[in-house]
Amino acid sequence: MAQSPRLTAISKEQFSVKAWRRYTGYAFAAGETLIPLVVAELAQAVPAMPLGFVQSGDGFQLVAVTALQPGANLFVAPDGRWLGAYVPAALRGYPFRLVKPQDRAEGVLCIDEASGLVVEAGQGEAFLDEDGRPSKAVKDVLELLSQVERSRMATQTAVDALAAASLVQPWPLGIKQGEQNVPVTGLYRIDEAALNALENEAFLTLRRSGALPVAYAQLLSMNQLAVLQQLTQIQAKLNAPAPSVAQNFAGLRGIGLSQDDGTLKFH
Repeated sequence: MAQSPRLTAISKEQFSVKAWRRYTGYAFAAGETLIPLVVAELAQAVPAMPLGFVQSGDGFQLVAVTALQPGANLFVAPDGRWLGAYVPAALRGYPFRLVKPQDRAEGVLCIDEASGLVVEAGQGEAFLDEDGRPSKAVKDVLELLSQVERSRMATQTAVDALAAASLVQPWPLGIKQGEQNVPVTGLYRIDEAALNALENEAFLTLRRSGALPVAYAQLLSMNQLAVLQQLTQIQAKLNAPAPSVAQNFAGLRGIGLSQDDGTLKFH
């Protein structure tokens, strides 16, 4: 089970004698069923994974759906490889995170010390340069997370507009378990019929708020539910136990190799 994040603000006092390592796989996201998305990455996300909405506070949040079972992520292989065509930006900044305190206009760059990627100086990449300022690598991470944060605000404005227009509705989904079809609850989608029936003024209001690209992206991405089915099959193969020695010999019989009285014979 993954440890809870332990976020610490990066400061000269605490991190001048520390370093960090880049992640080498996505095992840290193996339990992330819903991953936040922003408008800036919709073009890459739509062909790769289904998108939906989940309730967040008094509103909704745009997310990538990586599985239909809570606590699972079909895009992460048992060895930590990412099996999809696109990795959401929310994961690419790991183990860093931009945290925005209530009393500050700008976010504070933090690192998850529970990630196991914070090490002693000299064992990884430096947090700070010789002048005590953020290193280039840390600046690059900060820029990525800052771009995501700016796009997140625009994304939330768009999602709020869709919700205000009553276009975000429950998504009727189910999972086949044995002979039963188990309903999946908590996911929402765009009501396409209601979107197409909007009056001109309401439609223009959505366009001005930047909500239409989000609506159409979510609708188009629903075709990627097939990707989840494909990944389920891939995961089953990857998690299958390795064949025993006896099974390997049994397979060899089909290519003209057999075993008789402890002797291997070609025939």
